[in-house]
Amino acid sequence: MTDTPDFMPIAQGEYVIGVLPGMANRHGLIAGATGTGKTVTLRVLAEHFSRLGVPVFMADIKGDLSGLCLPGGDHAKVTERVKTLGLSHFKYRGYPVVFWDVEGLQGHPVRTTISEMGPLLLARLLNLNDTQGGVLNLIFEIADDNGLLLLDLKDLRAMARYVGENADQFRTQYGNIATTSIGAIQRNLLGLENQGADRLFGEPSLNLDDFLQTSANGEGVINILAAEKLMNAPKLYATLLLWLLAELFENLPEVGDPSKPTCIFFFDEAHLLFDDAPKVLLEKIEQVVRLVRSKGVGVYFVTQNPLDLPDTVLGQLGNWVQHALRAFTPRDQKAVKAAAETFRTNPGLDVVSAITELKVGEALVSVLDEKGAPTRVERAWILPPHSRLTPLAPAEREQVIRASLVFGHYERVMDRESAYEILKAKAESLKAQEDDQAAQKGQSKTPLGQAGGLFGALAKSAAHAIGAQIGRQIMRGVLGSIFGSRKAK
Repeated sequence: MTDTPDFMPIAQGEYVIGVLPGMANRHGLIAGATGTGKTVTLRVLAEHFSRLGVPVFMADIKGDLSGLCLPGGDHAKVTERVKTLGLSHFKYRGYPVVFWDVEGLQGHPVRTTISEMGPLLLARLLNLNDTQGGVLNLIFEIADDNGLLLLDLKDLRAMARYVGENADQFRTQYGNIATTSIGAIQRNLLGLENQGADRLFGEPSLNLDDFLQTSANGEGVINILAAEKLMNAPKLYATLLLWLLAELFENLPEVGDPSKPTCIFFFDEAHLLFDDAPKVLLEKIEQVVRLVRSKGVGVYFVTQNPLDLPDTVLGQLGNWVQHALRAFTPRDQKAVKAAAETFRTNPGLDVVSAITELKVGEALVSVLDEKGAPTRVERAWILPPHSRLTPLAPAEREQVIRASLVFGHYERVMDRESAYEILKAKAESLKAQEDDQAAQKGQSKTPLGQAGGLFGALAKSAAHAIGAQIGRQIMRGVLGSIFGSRKAK
């Protein structure tokens, strides 16, 4: 029982159940209560996709996925599962892995720029209301119109301060800019920085081509984002993953219905993506999930409860692996019933009862057939992973990081001239001129915020610095200013 170009076996019950590679980009769901086997299911699927030459992205929220790069054989339950299911040709093996980490400690640093992230996702990160989010959008627009690059948090802080101090100058062209909103943005930027987000924003920003690599023997690279600490800032975690998904959508070409996916994106703790998300963002998430399959990207949401996801998203998920749910509360019972009703009926299986009776490693599985229709739900054991379950020791992880083809590129931090440096330099120059004039004329100093003509000088300097014309607007992709922009030049 091995992978073929037409079949990836993932579970075994009365018969072997597998995902068809040509249907794998029609998304999926891995659901179940804590400790029921979701992580092992994720590993098994990731291993299959890697063997088929499909790059994979996943977040390691518990620190237990790093062993994917080494052969297994370290866990008695895996050995027992191999024997119980009669997997006579089963062999332990590792897979090509690249580690990533926002902090740059357990993997290559992951960065994006403020401009690429865009104002709507940043507004969510900053917990801004609609009015404050509107002002943030104006800050982006003013920066874009004047060629001021927003690369890191200090750029955005400097730009927000300048726009606030000179709000009267921008009112006619851009509308009212409330100082209270500027204050809220500044305060929340400080809070975001205290969460460690300053490490996320900057350059070199992530090149998605580095996420879409295959090994020398044609296996898809499994990209693992260290997310244990990142989970302490759940909105930051969810926003980063959403940005990555949106960037895949923006940058990959249309492929129609490929014989296998271009890449697979696992979204663990998926409920964080939808918690407290404003309606406009939810609509864009649903749109990306619906359209990204045409780029060959399969999105697999991993969550405890199917009800964590909106119905409009659940309806787009074709391949389901449902581990056990507990029915202790009315909401739990509702979730069990909702999950049962989602599956194609199997006359020989009481799905409602089965969901609460499943053992660890056992699941209800329904996948898409060759015509794109869901198969009837079956109760089955998830096949064992081939890789090591035990996490890597720090020295082992470091060895993998240093052996990576991208090692050294993302580790070198860039800080080119952008909004902060330009605003600071011009402010210092203007202050020096005003001091000289005041000394010569015996006049008092003019407050920085009241300096006339400063913005025109800033714009000219910015245009010179980035080799662009004044008024060039940074393009933000087909989803407008919602998601990432084209790379800032």
